[in-house]
Amino acid sequence: MTKSILITGCSSGIGLDAAQMMQRRGWRVFASCRKPEDCNRLREMGFDSPLIDYENPITFTPAIEEILAATGGTLDAVFHNGAYAIPGPLEDISPDAMRTIFQANFLGWHELTQKLLPVMRDQGHGRIVLNSSILGFIGTKWRGAYVSTKFALEGWADVMRLELESENIQVVLIEPGPITSEFRNNAIKQFEKWVDWENSRRADEYRSTLLDKLYKGSGEMKGTLPASAVSEKLFQAVTEIDPPARYRVTMPTQAMAVAKRILPQSVLDWILKRA
Repeated sequence: MTKSILITGCSSGIGLDAAQMMQRRGWRVFASCRKPEDCNRLREMGFDSPLIDYENPITFTPAIEEILAATGGTLDAVFHNGAYAIPGPLEDISPDAMRTIFQANFLGWHELTQKLLPVMRDQGHGRIVLNSSILGFIGTKWRGAYVSTKFALEGWADVMRLELESENIQVVLIEPGPITSEFRNNAIKQFEKWVDWENSRRADEYRSTLLDKLYKGSGEMKGTLPASAVSEKLFQAVTEIDPPARYRVTMPTQAMAVAKRILPQSVLDWILKRA
């Protein structure tokens, strides 16, 4: 029988590439987006595309009903992918902004998983794959809101993996580093929505450092890979009999994982302050 997977955040970047790759490899892909116009575009490309917006949990149940009606009540895997950043010093990220990004990057993932678990439990198997980040285990300046959501996700995955071990439902993290995507452009939109930098006590730092990094970028980081590198890890995560807890994508991610394990925190902080 054809296996099925739900992939979120498929309007572009990693989600779209993953949907296309999994479809090419014979899976039935439910490529969800959070905007109706993007869902329509994905349907024109030949995908099932339910509307799922992590910030609007009311979209979850209709999407799941659509998927189960199409598959006869089964779903082999889910790839949680949609997320964004709100750049800026943590002291400038309002509580409302933090609540919103946690809903989009973590709480929505949790609630959607809760609704999918009965399906996987009844069928006797399932894979829950989570797109984390190098920032899920390394914290860097100006990225604190995003880092906080990814650290939460990593802890959630570790516990959920243990709790579901006896039920043949595997929980797997993918930890990308620098990947070619629209991530910075999306972060700019969130920054302009939430951060009142001109009235910040750090306004001079914004002018001297952060604004240029955000709006101009700093060039493509060494070790940057295309979205297909993540898609390949996703395929391994849903097909390997005994997948590892984490797949690390890109050399920077692998290098920082080693550095975090062997270096004193003071040395690691010195490196990160210059990143």
